Amino acid sequence: MEQERSAVLPKPVAFAKHKSGLQYLWLALVLVVLDQVTKLYVIDNFMLFESIEVMPYLNFTYVHNYGAAFSFLSDQGGWQRWLFTFFAIAVSIVLLVWLRRNPVSLWRQNLSFALILSGALGNVIDRIQYGYVIDFIDVYVDDWHWPAFNVADMAITIGAILMLLEAFFEPDQSKQEEHA
Repeated sequence: MEQERSAVLPKPVAFAKHKSGLQYLWLALVLVVLDQVTKLYVIDNFMLFESIEVMPYLNFTYVHNYGAAFSFLSDQGGWQRWLFTFFAIAVSIVLLVWLRRNPVSLWRQNLSFALILSGALGNVIDRIQYGYVIDFIDVYVDDWHWPAFNVADMAITIGAILMLLEAFFEPDQSKQEEHA
């Protein structure tokens, strides 16, 4: 009887035991929510281009970014909105696939993917909802201002830096396996 029951029940899928990098999606979700909450705060409490000093070298300045990083292509008439939206969605899909395929033990890589994913999604939400990205963090020294950015941009930047650090400073696992 027991053998008949086990023959009828489907076998568990092999990847069910595989703990993947998707376990880092909670971080991406938290950062997307944080990004959107901070942007809503700025929309509700600032006029466009209004700026307040938070501390020396840091202002909150509400601006719209119709382009990409550093306002790249911001003056192109609107087509760039859909290009950057498509690109961010494509990157997000690739990152989700990589997170799914990565074992959870590759935590540095999974962390960097989750950070980049959260930033891409945070800015895609803006592009779809408003047609531009809301930026408000203004870092400056004297009269020189870094281009304004947001929480999503910080997540992308930190994720990219972590990815580069891992690529250049982590030992190559394939070479370690050859010597083992």
